[in-house]
Amino acid sequence: MKLHHLRPAEGAVRDRKRMGRGKSAGQGKTAGRGTKGYKARHNQRLGFEGGQVPLQRRVPKLKGFSNPNRVEWAVINVERLGEAFEAGTEVTPELLRDRGLVRKAMPVKVLGRGDLDRALTVRANAVSGSARTKIEQAGGTVEIV
Repeated sequence: MKLHHLRPAEGAVRDRKRMGRGKSAGQGKTAGRGTKGYKARHNQRLGFEGGQVPLQRRVPKLKGFSNPNRVEWAVINVERLGEAFEAGTEVTPELLRDRGLVRKAMPVKVLGRGDLDRALTVRANAVSGSARTKIEQAGGTVEIV
């Protein structure tokens, strides 16, 4: 057997439809395009939806998703607490806002970057695990408000 002997299976290949070649051809006169109108006379451009705002203009350009219920935290690290307060101070969200260490109208979260060398009583809306261990190792306490 040689390459030029190969043939497709019987019935696998059909002749193409010859549109608009008379009534007896089966697709004559309007050639399957219906009657009149833009689509009978032209090829539509890609993405055309009949005048409706097309999908590529309906969908936002920038990717991603913004969760409307997301809680944003005013974060502060343990190292900042050690620099800003003396030993034995009770650190509260109000005190942090007054000193300008966190932004207003946001719940306060204490994170564990840096070291703490003094005992502080920290009251916050949230505390990370590493921050809690560092505060307690320095002799302080943590309370969730």
